[in-house]
Amino acid sequence: MPPTAALLVIDMQNTTVAMAHRAAETVAAIAGLSERARAAGVPVVTVRQRDEGMVPGTEGWQVVPELAPREGEPVVDKTTPDSFLGTGLDETLRTLGVTEVIVTGFATEVCVDTTARQALSRGYDLVVVADGHTTSVRTEEDVDLVPADRSVAQANAVYRMIGWPGRRIRVRAAADVDIAAPEGAPGVRPA
Repeated sequence: MPPTAALLVIDMQNTTVAMAHRAAETVAAIAGLSERARAAGVPVVTVRQRDEGMVPGTEGWQVVPELAPREGEPVVDKTTPDSFLGTGLDETLRTLGVTEVIVTGFATEVCVDTTARQALSRGYDLVVVADGHTTSVRTEEDVDLVPADRSVAQANAVYRMIGWPGRRIRVRAAADVDIAAPEGAPGVRPA
């Protein structure tokens, strides 16, 4: 049976995008993919971080305008890097009949990676959008962090190699994610 996909847009809020590496390019890639998903009837699920630096209702907490959820689309608020922990994400996806998540967002090595792995553990197939996730710009104080380009590339490489019994994992550029009409099979073009 072909997978039923949902697009996850994780933490693409004003505060995070302001500190993001390749912010404009990442937002554009996700925006294009979101429009294609909506046109095909594939759910777009927005995930928002809530913490002391991102208080609900503030400008920094808002999703960037290009990626703002449309009326009626699912929105999940979280307080940890795991978009599933203590949220209704799993229930939302199961109610929609989703079997595959297409993961995008901020930050590559924290919320995106944690959510992707949790999705696999919860039984979902996974598509990581190679140019649809990003991390923070590195400063002089970030000497212990891998440069941003390398962090994104490393995450993509890990998901190309990782195995997960019973799960299908793919890494594709946003342009190569083939979201079919509902009567087709949402997913990606073969490699």
